[in-house]
Amino acid sequence: MKKNTIHILVLVICCLFGAVTITGAADKDMGGWGVGDKYNSLYNAVDVEDMKVKVLDVIEVTPLPGMSPGVGLVIEDEEGDEMVVHVCPAWYKRPEKVGVRKGDKIKLRGVYAEINGEDVIMAAKIKGKSKTLKVRLTSDGTPFWTMSPAQLQKELSSQ
Repeated sequence: MKKNTIHILVLVICCLFGAVTITGAADKDMGGWGVGDKYNSLYNAVDVEDMKVKVLDVIEVTPLPGMSPGVGLVIEDEEGDEMVVHVCPAWYKRPEKVGVRKGDKIKLRGVYAEINGEDVIMAAKIKGKSKTLKVRLTSDGTPFWTMSPAQLQKELSSQ
């Protein structure tokens, strides 16, 4: 009986170790969109700005070479200047799930950044007529797609 108990204990430990290893590997591969990745370090939460803009197009963006594709917006500000907004990775929200379309007037909260020599806005929150999409914490810029399910649920329920 002791021998069976030891075998079961070893099996349980192996299964737990395997689950931790698989979870850890999944957390690390966010296609360049992770908290510790270069792209996220460009977001400075101290410099968050609010603006009213018009959406000219919903596009695919690849912020830095080697990153997985993301959802972007081409916007026009109140002065008529056009810019690209980086919203989130496409694996987190598909373009049709972002809740904005060409021609929509939205309120945008985000941070200006220079990426590959181009001025862009890294979005934190997009508010349209009928939908609000939060993708980063305003306080520190933590991307929602990097949060645990419990953290994400807490943030989304406060919208």
